Amino acid sequence: MMRAWLLPLLFVGCGSLVAAVPAVDGSVGAGVAVWLVFALLAVVCSPLVFPRPVGAVEARERGAVDGRPVVYWRAGCKYCLRLRFRLGRDARRLHWVDIWRDPAGAAAVRAVNGGAETVPTVVVAGRPYVNPDPRWVRAQL
Repeated sequence: MMRAWLLPLLFVGCGSLVAAVPAVDGSVGAGVAVWLVFALLAVVCSPLVFPRPVGAVEARERGAVDGRPVVYWRAGCKYCLRLRFRLGRDARRLHWVDIWRDPAGAAAVRAVNGGAETVPTVVVAGRPYVNPDPRWVRAQL
């Protein structure tokens, strides 16, 4: 769980150090602006921008009932972020599994990717697709 927040915490910490330089030199406004940029990067790389994750078992059960795809992801992955942002509001219609929170989800991803935790892995009708095009995923909805 902690490693999902490591990169955002690193952004906030580094941003604080970088922002302190102009603030100490008397330019408080520039320091605040720099810190806000780093804070925005921290939010974008955090789990907060993704829909609420569910467990792998629950996601598979829900997907079997409603036919919606299951997306296996992890915080800080630029490809997962690309998929999430390009889907926009449609992202809430998918079942999201955070592989860093759910060992069963990580095992499922490793099983279909030859032992690697390659994300995003999208499962549609029981068939896995690694890093699919967001337009294709939207079409599956």
